[in-house]
Amino acid sequence: MSGYVDKVLNFPMKRRTFIKTTAVAAATLTVSGCGNELTQVSSDVANEIANKEGEWVTAPCWSNCGGRCINKALVVDGVVVRQKTDDSHPDSWDYFQQRGCVRGRSRRKLVFGADRLKYPMKRKHWEPGGGNKELRGKDEWVRISWDEALDIVASEIKRIKGTYSNESILCIDWGNDINQLLCAAGGHAYQWGTCSYGSWKNSALFGMEDGYHESNINDRYDLLNSQLIVMVGANPAWTSLGFPTNIYLKAKEAGTKFIVIDPFYSDTAQVLADEWVPIRPNTDHAMFLGMAHTLITEDNPRLNSLIDWDFLNRCTIGFDADHMPADADPTENFKDYVLGTYDGVPKSAEWAAEICGIEANIIQRLAREIANTKRTALLTGWAPARVSNSDSWPQMFMTLGAMTGHIGQPGRMTGVSCHFRAGNGGPSLVKPGGTGRPWIDNPISVGLNDAERWDAILKGKYTAGNNDVRDVNIQAIFYAWGGQHLQSNEGMTKGLEVHKNVEFVCTTDFVLNTQARYSDVVLPAATQWEKRPQFPWWVNRESLIFPSQVIDPVFETKSERWMCIELGKRLGIKENDLYPISEKQEVFNQLAGSKLIKEDCSDYESLCTITEKDIKEWGVKGQPQQGTISINEFAKKGLYQIQRKAGDQYVSIAYEDFRKDPVGHPLNTESGKFEIYCKARYDLVKEKGWSEIRPIPTYNPAVEGYEDTFKDAKAMVKGDFPLQMYTPHYPRRSHSSFDNIPWLREAFPNPVFVSRADADKRDIKDGDTVLLTSRHGKTLRNACVTERLMPGVVALPHGSWLEMDEKTNIDKGGADNILCNTPPTGQGLSAWNSCNVQVEKWTGEHLEEDCKWPQRILF
Repeated sequence: MSGYVDKVLNFPMKRRTFIKTTAVAAATLTVSGCGNELTQVSSDVANEIANKEGEWVTAPCWSNCGGRCINKALVVDGVVVRQKTDDSHPDSWDYFQQRGCVRGRSRRKLVFGADRLKYPMKRKHWEPGGGNKELRGKDEWVRISWDEALDIVASEIKRIKGTYSNESILCIDWGNDINQLLCAAGGHAYQWGTCSYGSWKNSALFGMEDGYHESNINDRYDLLNSQLIVMVGANPAWTSLGFPTNIYLKAKEAGTKFIVIDPFYSDTAQVLADEWVPIRPNTDHAMFLGMAHTLITEDNPRLNSLIDWDFLNRCTIGFDADHMPADADPTENFKDYVLGTYDGVPKSAEWAAEICGIEANIIQRLAREIANTKRTALLTGWAPARVSNSDSWPQMFMTLGAMTGHIGQPGRMTGVSCHFRAGNGGPSLVKPGGTGRPWIDNPISVGLNDAERWDAILKGKYTAGNNDVRDVNIQAIFYAWGGQHLQSNEGMTKGLEVHKNVEFVCTTDFVLNTQARYSDVVLPAATQWEKRPQFPWWVNRESLIFPSQVIDPVFETKSERWMCIELGKRLGIKENDLYPISEKQEVFNQLAGSKLIKEDCSDYESLCTITEKDIKEWGVKGQPQQGTISINEFAKKGLYQIQRKAGDQYVSIAYEDFRKDPVGHPLNTESGKFEIYCKARYDLVKEKGWSEIRPIPTYNPAVEGYEDTFKDAKAMVKGDFPLQMYTPHYPRRSHSSFDNIPWLREAFPNPVFVSRADADKRDIKDGDTVLLTSRHGKTLRNACVTERLMPGVVALPHGSWLEMDEKTNIDKGGADNILCNTPPTGQGLSAWNSCNVQVEKWTGEHLEEDCKWPQRILF
């Protein structure tokens, strides 16, 4: 038994009563050993450890999943021996617990995993300038000291700046310590994109918020007033684990009808749906146009009122020729586009059915039901917007809500319901303060769009705007902690080529993920459990989590702050220039700046009470203030949550004031109204320089969408890539995080989902290994043959770690982004759900389940 375990078992503490009720029953426990390995101990030892007195601390669940959960860790002498979730109060609808999911509850298997990166490393065949760059991804690793590692990184920054320029250094992900160091060192090229939002990015230009920074749906209590909830491309049972699904269950218990529109009969559909409407990916816009056509042609204000003309006329602009901006072409109105007045193509239900695969009579029936149900919630996730050429889709979604009047009234809403706002819209009732650290601006203006990035580096050209293509020469790539951008961004096949051509790649992380594997130097980073406490920026509307530092850093891992201070010394940058205030001061500032909404909801007030004694004990600068909870109580408890009740003052109805008085409460648009005709959106897309849209929400077929599955669309002859693939988020992972945990690999085996009809055509049986081929790459998966998926569609879960066979160039890990790589369109959309593939039975060796694969354990 290791000395580390001996230390835990022999630690002289008395047993606390609560440990008796939470002791380990029968399980093994993994703890850090003193040497290079982690130690598995027996259930008897695990019981003995659990019976030692320890402390339950609020442990951050730092992945960006949307669940918004509490995790607590039982720490015994620096070792996490157990985890649990929120038990700070009894669970109820009014005062719900922030319960963790299977991912969060397995967090200690990340922190104490056998595959933790323990020491600084470099590639065996690395030399200044890259050495044998072809060996990236398959080279051996050599353990080095921190001094050597930091010397290498600093010297490469200096060399590349001197040989090329700061523009040749690309920092992936902004807002982190590495980014700030490079900004202080003269700047760097940066990456940008639409990320998870897809075409909901910048949706406020036409009046509807993106659903993340600002909500566009009603509060969870008001959701219970809805008679009908229509969910389009949203699967909170997988993507927002924790409380959100319970919100929808509460609505169902209240008698709300659910219609789920999705290619997949998802777990959400199984739990909630009264009706599942399967739809082809990328075609939601066409379906909504078919519904709009039904409403326009069947509406009769006196005999069959389907359109809310009062809302359209008062609160929108651009629906018909009589309500256009003064300087716009009156023929460029939405109504005439739908009717085909000028292009001769009515966007009828029959027209839409040919595209989206939903029968025309169903499209018409749904349109009538949405219009005739007094209190309807039209809710969508971001997934249908992560599609090429979809910049007009959010505008279309808003337009149908405006036509039916389902905006700004109790039980009536239209907008995004996902991430931490799933089912629970409205302004945050409690929110954190800022760190107070001054921001170091980046003097470099070279920005590479996520969808164009790898192409731009390979070609030496990037799009800086409309008719503005510039030279770029990226020679160094820096990956900051936790991003996994090589894995999670589209076009990984080209990304791998980039990584075998640039001169230097450096990653800071805590596991050997894909981008670390293809690096030259890897700096082992401390996890959030091993750092000073910091607020997560992901908090739900009613609560604020303040996590603790759970343990000290294990092995030789360091915080990125420490790394940057040490690199700064080598680059001639003073610590005070990077970090003008201490970490303790930053934490204090966040607590002191935390806000709680006032009882009348008119403004915010301080959350924490702070005394002169507190400021002295913390050793920081600050001012006393009066709040609701003392700063030390909040820091110790780790959670502040507002207790709700039906009909309370916190119920929020999105756009309610605007609907009542659009002149007195205008939206932040050019017209002050919802813009069905939106020139600002048109201008934004045109300015980016990839493609154009019209000011009204017209249907634009996706690149690698349904239409591209045909070799001859008129004759309905399929091409080489006849199946549409989309990439659902999966319970095993949050994006790519957690994919290395054996527990989760065993529980969620990560197949590719194939419809029974498509499998039968290819003689594929459930469990068979199949080869997925796209225009961009190849990967292997075991098939889950199912009736739950629409024919013509395959679903490959997002985020599985790459395992490339260098001899065949076939990935064995099921990495979705090996297959995805549509060119940038519109705003520079990341279009993960635009991808066409072929699936065929694999004739080689059967793919073993990845829970049986060896972990990436080094040293």
